[in-house]
Amino acid sequence: MSTILQIETATPVCSVAVSVNGITVALVEETAQNIHASKLTLFIDEAMKQAGVSYQQLDAIAVSKGPGSYTGLRIGVSTAKGLCFALDKPLIAIGTLKMMANGFLTAHPNYGGLICPMIDARRMEVFTSVYDNKLKEIEIVNAKIVDEKSFILELDAHYVTFIGDGAEKCKQVLTHPNAHFNITNYNSATHMSSLAFEAFSTGNYEDVAYFEPFYLKDFVFTTPKKKA
Repeated sequence: MSTILQIETATPVCSVAVSVNGITVALVEETAQNIHASKLTLFIDEAMKQAGVSYQQLDAIAVSKGPGSYTGLRIGVSTAKGLCFALDKPLIAIGTLKMMANGFLTAHPNYGGLICPMIDARRMEVFTSVYDNKLKEIEIVNAKIVDEKSFILELDAHYVTFIGDGAEKCKQVLTHPNAHFNITNYNSATHMSSLAFEAFSTGNYEDVAYFEPFYLKDFVFTTPKKKA
């Protein structure tokens, strides 16, 4: 039996779940900008109360590892690592885009096409990858500037559903008849339940001391220009 605390802060949603043997038993989440720092620990406490388990009863901590928001990832990963150190529990890291695809497939078990999760990376750039309906990675995680030729090989051969907050801005560009969009599909800590259970069952843990989020791109700090 495995009881896992799951944290997702890579996207605008601040989401915490508790799962038992891959099944979500508690979920607390809210979608809003810049709430991760103020809400995450509160959501963790609430999810633990909903699940009716103590922190010592946890078998592992799972966290969404990215790519995604630089600040959100730092908050989620540092919180997860702190809990692992304090409770002496193993750390599990789940790819954010894979979580999104898993959530879509869970909601659409008979889906037969490809899934392309997208996280907005500003302008026409997205963090993305492509998965088949068995969650096999067809295209590795990458940062892509989307234009009308993007994903053309996949679209010529398959029905492709684009999901996530990065998909909305691509809707006017990706006009291939096989391109479909599920803009309302957002990420959630519950989407990692089966993936975290699989990692726990195989002992696929991270080194808590050295683990870092998967940013994909270096953080670029900018300052506002002074007005003349």
